[in-house]
Amino acid sequence: MDPTILAWALALPAGNRWRALADAYTSGTARVDFDGRRVDYRSLADIAAALTAGYAAEVGAARRPSATFASFSRID
Repeated sequence: MDPTILAWALALPAGNRWRALADAYTSGTARVDFDGRRVDYRSLADIAAALTAGYAAEVGAARRPSATFASFSRID
């Protein structure tokens, strides 16, 4: 598990699905309860994969689009 992803998830407020996954991961359990739902993961590796996907989706959406400038010239 990437420590940056785990720190991001643990910094979220309690009740957030990513925080619930991080809490389960750090406690070593594969059962996650959030928002009135219970999900049983097969392993901690599955939780880590879910956290990684959630981090990529949430942080990727918050990034500003980038643009580059390309210039071409013709040499005669």
